[in-house]
Amino acid sequence: MDDSGCTTPRPAGPAPPREYYWLWVMCLLGLDYFSTLAYQPSITVEVAGRLGPLATAVVILVTLAGALPVYCYLAGRSPRGEGSIGLLERLVRGWKGKTLVLVLLGFAATDFTMLKTISLADAAQHLVRSDDAEWQRNLKGLTAYLRARTEPLGPGISRLFDEQLTVTLLLGALGFLFWFLLRKGFNRNVLILAVPLVSAYLALNGLVLAGGIRYLTEHRYLVENWLNQVHEGDWLVHRPFWAGSDWLSVALLSLLFLPNLALGLSGFELSMIIMPQVKGKEGEEPPRTRIRNTRKVLIVAALIMAVYLLASSLVTGLLIPFEEFQQNGKAVNRALAYLAHGGMLTVGQEPILPWCGNLFGTVYDLVTVLLLCLAGTSVMTALAALLPQFLSRFGMELKRARRWGVLLMVFAGINLVVTLYFQASVSDQRNAYASGVLVLMSGAAVVVVLEKKRSRDKEPDSQGKTRGLLFGHFVDLLSSFWRRLGIAYFTVVAAVLVMTTIAVAFHSASGLVIAACFIVALLVMSIVSRAYRAGEMRTVGFEFTDPQSRFLWDSLRCADFPVLVPHRPGHRECETKEEHIRKNHQLAPDADIVFLEVEVDDPSNFFQNLLVEVVPAERRFIIKLTRCVSVAHAIAAVALEMSKESKPPGLHFGWPEMGVLAASWSYLAFGEGNIPWKVRELINLAEPNPERRPRVIVG
Repeated sequence: MDDSGCTTPRPAGPAPPREYYWLWVMCLLGLDYFSTLAYQPSITVEVAGRLGPLATAVVILVTLAGALPVYCYLAGRSPRGEGSIGLLERLVRGWKGKTLVLVLLGFAATDFTMLKTISLADAAQHLVRSDDAEWQRNLKGLTAYLRARTEPLGPGISRLFDEQLTVTLLLGALGFLFWFLLRKGFNRNVLILAVPLVSAYLALNGLVLAGGIRYLTEHRYLVENWLNQVHEGDWLVHRPFWAGSDWLSVALLSLLFLPNLALGLSGFELSMIIMPQVKGKEGEEPPRTRIRNTRKVLIVAALIMAVYLLASSLVTGLLIPFEEFQQNGKAVNRALAYLAHGGMLTVGQEPILPWCGNLFGTVYDLVTVLLLCLAGTSVMTALAALLPQFLSRFGMELKRARRWGVLLMVFAGINLVVTLYFQASVSDQRNAYASGVLVLMSGAAVVVVLEKKRSRDKEPDSQGKTRGLLFGHFVDLLSSFWRRLGIAYFTVVAAVLVMTTIAVAFHSASGLVIAACFIVALLVMSIVSRAYRAGEMRTVGFEFTDPQSRFLWDSLRCADFPVLVPHRPGHRECETKEEHIRKNHQLAPDADIVFLEVEVDDPSNFFQNLLVEVVPAERRFIIKLTRCVSVAHAIAAVALEMSKESKPPGLHFGWPEMGVLAASWSYLAFGEGNIPWKVRELINLAEPNPERRPRVIVG
């Protein structure tokens, strides 16, 4: 019960997450962000050939100069983890804003779903391409068994089961074991597993890359040959008609490879979801320490990834024979693992490090596979935390779904369908994954531009305070210049990300199709859920504009006044409305009338916490309600409150002018419609005792 005596329960939110040292939280982010090292070097060579290191430099530039500033800014504007989606909800109100939020949630679901499927598929690549003969024999036997068992379903289905799909499905089953650890969110148990696993993964990759860099320094002619090949146009990629052998053509072509290498940018959106778990000062508001520590997470992770990506593109591109990146090559989607196993180099069989071989490679594969499986499961946990954060406010309650494991089953089913559709192919899935990643990043950059423009428009004009002061005027001009420069900078970042997104979508629409399915499902669920829950009171409490309104409100609750008249502000004067009501409803001349004015704020929201102002006006009182999302629910809530301590009042309405169908749709969409009928229904549902129900009178 709140201060007003309202007993309508508030929508229960999740318990605040525990906070941890920022470096440990970075390891949670690393499950997503660093895991791309398992397949990104191979994709780089496949896409860019000998221009891979230069194309990777473009990815790093976009990361450090584009994505990193965007998400550092978002960290300061959404310290509770809402991210760009939450900021967009505040910037664009109403159904338009809710629709945009649902669209971005659809792409977020695509991003996280594709991350899981591509992680499991790449983990399978590390196992399928193993040199262990016993393992290969067992794997072929298991695949033949699955084909035989699925033969009755048709030859088309049985042919789906090859070694790659078989191992991917087995690893998906392994992911369920991780779910028992992650089902309660990113807690201490997850950190106990993630921190050493990510640390071991970075250490092993660091050893391989350090050995590769040492090998290149000892064989400098390899670097010189590479530079000569780049200068002469021997790029091992298709040469566009306009490209010459000059460095300008090299730079432009490296820039054009960005859409195909965009997976190197993935992971930043997860940083917003785990931001509430970054430790800050207790009770600090706004949480500046948490914001500062979250930015440390972003900066350190981006710098680590920049070093690893650039080093991996150099080492794998210069040391691994190009044939090994072709179809059925041993370095496909596992270039660093190839080096860890001591694979043949461009200059011979000598490994980059003395201990590189089957034992070291097996340890490397084991750590990589575990990290990829945990990464896939962790993003499903993140998605299960992200969706209810917004959908519950839209009227889509997911408590039972989470409690019964429905969300897990739905996500598992979707992952299975996606895996079967792409046949667990890493190459076929990467464009769909990149679409989800880039749409979220582009949306984040656009939201930052809109937010900075709004902040500039709301910035108080200080020139009046410094009028006549030369220094003050200079400070004003400098401040305005930096604000405009910031807007221009983020506009350029947004433009680059949007164009990259369009290029990926143009090349492959699979990501857009998957996202469209999620978006349609979310929109349908939203409409159906709101219609199903239309009978709930939806009012979580009352607040008051001032102490006088609170005092008058309590006085009215205890008074026996017989008539409560809903009145539309601006529709007609209260005197005219009172005269009409007294005449047509045959009220006694001395009957007290209290007018109720309801102002709709954002009907797209589901719950409302009403702001009350009670205004005395000559012979009557006017109760003004704002922050309302539904007129009918607000009127019913006030009438029920007035009935708790005194005789239930009568609610006097005029006849509605809308038809039944139009009124029903208007109520569902905008909170308007056949209000008297809906008020009566809500009162009957909320108050089981007929004698305590306010009467609804229409005339």
